Amino acid sequence: MKSYHKELWFEVPTRRALINITSDVEECLRESGIKEGLLLCNAMHITASVFINDDESGLHHDYEVWLEKLAPHAPTSQYRHNGYEDNADAHLKRQIMGREVTVAITNGNLHFGTWEQIFYGEFDGKRKKRVLVKIIGE
Repeated sequence: MKSYHKELWFEVPTRRALINITSDVEECLRESGIKEGLLLCNAMHITASVFINDDESGLHHDYEVWLEKLAPHAPTSQYRHNGYEDNADAHLKRQIMGREVTVAITNGNLHFGTWEQIFYGEFDGKRKKRVLVKIIGE
């Protein structure tokens, strides 16, 4: 069995963003040479997320509105964590959206369902963060 890993780095200039990283992950798969196996993709920071969904702007807007209702940024005084930083809401948003995804690899391709894409969700940006891509298989 072969193993491959790579870290993808992102520095989002805004506090929050959803970035389609499918092509970056597919490039990792090509580099690995693995044709059958599993791919793990996970955010390596506690205020960022990796998730799978549709690349549709209306849905992305709905995520932004929904997440802000569930874990509003302001007022920052509502959170105990915010004594050190003002990012407690980002931790909660990450918890909701998830840390990682696993995708099957079949015939050298990511084995997605219809419309599925991989996204990096940033909830406390303006600094460099990484995403791990780990692939195992043959």
